Amino acid sequence: MNKNFMTMTAAMVLAASAAHIEPGVAAEIIGKQEVTFKDGRLTPEALWAMGRIGSSSVSPDGKRIVYTVSYYSVKANKSHTVIYIMNADGSENTLLTTGAASEMEPAWIKGGQKIAFLTSEGGSSQIWEMNIDGSGRKQLSNYEGDIEGFRFSPDGSKVVFISQVKYGKRTSDLYPDLDKASGMVIDDLMYKHWDEWVQYVPHPFVASFDGNKVGQATDILQGEPYESPMKPFGGIEQIAWSTDSKQIAYTCRKKTGKEYSVSTDSDIYLYDIENKQTRNLCKEDATDKNMGYDTNPKFSPDGKRIAWQSMERDGYESDRNRLCVMDLKSGQKTYVTESFQSGVDDYCWAPDGKTLYFTGVWHATSMIHSTNLKGEVKQLTDGMYDYASVAVLNDKQLLTKRHSLSAADELFTVSLKKKTEVVRITKENDHIFSQLNLGKVEPRWTKTVDGKDMLSWVVYPANFDPNKKYPTLLFCEGGPQSPVSQFWSYRWNLQIMAANDYIVIAPNRRGLPGFGMEWLEEISTNYGGHCMDDYLSAIDDIAQEPYVDKDRLGCVGASFGGYSVYWLAGHHNKRFKAFIAHDGFFNMEQQYLETEELWFANWDLGGPYWDKENPAVQRSYANSPHLFVDKWDTPILCIHGEKDYRILASQGMAAFNAAKLRGVPAQLLVFPDENHWVLKPQNGILWQRTFFNWLDRWLKDKK
Repeated sequence: MNKNFMTMTAAMVLAASAAHIEPGVAAEIIGKQEVTFKDGRLTPEALWAMGRIGSSSVSPDGKRIVYTVSYYSVKANKSHTVIYIMNADGSENTLLTTGAASEMEPAWIKGGQKIAFLTSEGGSSQIWEMNIDGSGRKQLSNYEGDIEGFRFSPDGSKVVFISQVKYGKRTSDLYPDLDKASGMVIDDLMYKHWDEWVQYVPHPFVASFDGNKVGQATDILQGEPYESPMKPFGGIEQIAWSTDSKQIAYTCRKKTGKEYSVSTDSDIYLYDIENKQTRNLCKEDATDKNMGYDTNPKFSPDGKRIAWQSMERDGYESDRNRLCVMDLKSGQKTYVTESFQSGVDDYCWAPDGKTLYFTGVWHATSMIHSTNLKGEVKQLTDGMYDYASVAVLNDKQLLTKRHSLSAADELFTVSLKKKTEVVRITKENDHIFSQLNLGKVEPRWTKTVDGKDMLSWVVYPANFDPNKKYPTLLFCEGGPQSPVSQFWSYRWNLQIMAANDYIVIAPNRRGLPGFGMEWLEEISTNYGGHCMDDYLSAIDDIAQEPYVDKDRLGCVGASFGGYSVYWLAGHHNKRFKAFIAHDGFFNMEQQYLETEELWFANWDLGGPYWDKENPAVQRSYANSPHLFVDKWDTPILCIHGEKDYRILASQGMAAFNAAKLRGVPAQLLVFPDENHWVLKPQNGILWQRTFFNWLDRWLKDKK
């Protein structure tokens, strides 16, 4: 279930709430919000008032940057994505979007004279272009379906774009006289994914471009029932042009049904536009037929090499993401980040083609690193931040997006001089953050039950007084292998918990990246093991502080964090006075049969619960939270989205029902129209209000 949440969250939010404007229909433009806060307290409304920086693109001469920001209207329950342009130093920042339709995915074309982008202004999502001052808007494509992402070839004569194609047979295909029937006849697995019934899959299309319009498109996967890019979160980053504009590299897992549901074995394919032949780059080397995820190809500037992110083992979606470089002439592959014992999250080539820059988590922060083709890795940045992306600005600077537990995303430049200099070039939310009084964030190291050192982040209330006693929350991370780094969230935000006068401790327990592979992998088939001990070690450690009220401890989490809450509810020995579980699985046997991505359950749980001869499997299912409901004695709030097809809402409902039948105070918050997250503004605020009402009810003094 672990994904790159920095990129996927933005994509899912836009997909869920971006404004779609019908032609000729006037609509209110959702733009930057000027808001005032009297007491400096971070609120749900403040979070939804913030602009959220998305994708960015550097002009060919390195002098300008275009980027997107999404704005939200709680009243309208929608978002609007706009395009800005600025000089590379952040000066002359100008809004280019003027209409009510969202404009996304800006890219430089025609040698930097024009900006291409996606908009549904004409009724469907198509490729448009405009001058760099926002004038001269013109629709370039007129494809019959929606275009979801695009890239023009280096020579400007072609474009590759993503669009959905029909998958499988509909009921009306089987029975033409039942064209209004809503039932679906299903014969194989992977019939649902994330939050949809799988009736379409994305394909890459290639088309000519004469400078005025996009020509007839050819489906690169014509007749093939596979996804490229891969669902549910893949985008145009999974497709790349060769430098000579003659080939397209794409990511694909050429599997369907049951075979798809149990495997993460995707590959990088090279498609020749002229002869329409395809090569599988990952399986050409008989000595290194990589069987895990291979994604996100990028050609070197000289076209001699291609790089991609590569996981080694099939079925292990949280395996370490290595950076693989292939020499296209010899076919030789080199893994150039082997000395970095964590995963590569984003990367780019240096202009000389001999160096690559990448981001990756180590010790609870995500930094920018460099590696040469020999695999010599150097860390370029430091501090209590997460660098979420990396791109070349020019031969002396990188462009990056950065956030922290105390700051939302902004764009920065990173110099490549001997002494690295980092400069912020956007100020998207300064007008909001300047009014906020945020809490102090500190690292805290704790000894685990087996004598190891564990790092947690502690966030204190803004006006923290060490002479007072505070209710304190244990934050349980999801994933289960997602890092507790310097993340910024618009819902699971640790600063908003502190703003409500809670101390928060967020441990990097067993199973999280950034502390070596042994620490990462100890969680697999051992959900009730040291990862749970680590949670209790963290809360017990901070509870020794005189400013922590031991009688007012709470425990909150989502996804695997939700499982953790359910499990701890039966094992906490009266430590906690309130629990909140969001989208957690409660009955592991049922979860195995309900989830769609079975590779996850097979790896993390060891396999199906009926494998009675496998001790690892039996250990996993023996730690199903539903087996310990007889020990539940603490108020619990269960939250779930009914469009969550990864962990079905029946899990949250069952946990709530169990608590009520046991006589334990409980509340259920169900979102019929939300998936594994809560993406709509009004639902997001309802979530926050319910969250804090529940905690305040049980953890704060009654007045």
